[in-house]
Amino acid sequence: MIDYSHYTDTKLAELLIEGDHDAYAVIYNRYKFLLYAHAYKKLQDREEARDAVQELFVSLWNRRESLDARANLAGYLFTALRNSILNLFARKEVQKRYVESIAAYYTQEYEASDHRIRGQQLAVQIDREIAALPPKMQEVFMLSRKSHMSRKEISLQLGIAEATVDRQIANALKILRARLTLVAYFLVFFNI
Repeated sequence: MIDYSHYTDTKLAELLIEGDHDAYAVIYNRYKFLLYAHAYKKLQDREEARDAVQELFVSLWNRRESLDARANLAGYLFTALRNSILNLFARKEVQKRYVESIAAYYTQEYEASDHRIRGQQLAVQIDREIAALPPKMQEVFMLSRKSHMSRKEISLQLGIAEATVDRQIANALKILRARLTLVAYFLVFFNI
């Protein structure tokens, strides 16, 4: 067996181009630690650095026939590694943006759905509380708020004084505000 360890990078590259596995092994052993140290310095992650160096050497073997034996092998390896790391950073950034956009979409959808559900629950509760008002107060309140009638129109339709209409609406609002404040609190804070 030939000892390739004293061969120059140029000679090793020539042998690598010809498909010599032993020359490839010598190149690997000569540069793996330097390349790993460089990759780790950039990536700050042992596994990613190991993977980047591994992929670099797989690529070196697969592309060996297109290498220029006279080129600086160390320069080629470090440049290829740098490009691989830059591509990894770019992929990570794309993945990060994708994950963030998906998370934002689902958060917005959840919040919108949650607000709709809570709004519907609150509307049902408001209707229940209006239905629980005394009949005359309920009638005045419904004409005012649901039918959008003025207090004069309500007064004429029901045959009561405008002051009575005002008092009935004020009392209804006071009762509803007290009851619905607690209901709204429970809807918001306890997800009922």
